[in-house]
Amino acid sequence: PASGAILVEDRDILKLSLQAISRSIGYVAQQSQASRMTVFDTILMGRRPHIRWKVKERDLRIVDAAIKRFSLTRLALRHVDSLSGGELQKVAIARALVQDPRLILLDEPTSSLDLKNQIEILSMIKRVVLEHQVGAVMTMHDLNTALRFADRYLFLKNGRIHSAGKVSDIRTRAIEEVYGLAVDLHNVDGHLTVIPRLPG
Repeated sequence: PASGAILVEDRDILKLSLQAISRSIGYVAQQSQASRMTVFDTILMGRRPHIRWKVKERDLRIVDAAIKRFSLTRLALRHVDSLSGGELQKVAIARALVQDPRLILLDEPTSSLDLKNQIEILSMIKRVVLEHQVGAVMTMHDLNTALRFADRYLFLKNGRIHSAGKVSDIRTRAIEEVYGLAVDLHNVDGHLTVIPRLPG
């Protein structure tokens, strides 16, 4: 950044070593790179910030637990370049989780997934956040899916923060100003839902 600071648990990450950062922050890219590594080895790579000279029994236990949590047991010895998009995304999230981060950053984690896999992946992320008491920050274009799973929101417009706050505090005006489209907000089964108005 040209100015300011980025703090994670009151620590300025620009003053931390790369290893310290990787112990604090896990990252899941929009599209993970497939390779000839196995699912097990790919997830084990997430333990790299904690491994000194060799992999320990604890590292293997953590990886095994993540594989079970994400229902990847039958795929553990498959190469990641043979997986479907949804399976590959689970591997990427599992790899980030085994880092034991305090914060997970996710870039459009469901962009290439079908509806079933979107809900499954986001439900999994929410469970991880609650059970492990970690923060998750994700970028999303699907407003209704974001509102269903998020606690807080931040709208960007023209490279600047337009508005931010609790999801329950979102108003139609903010959405209309950011998206340039008239909308209605409804509560459906306890979740805010955005319904765009068609032009004319």
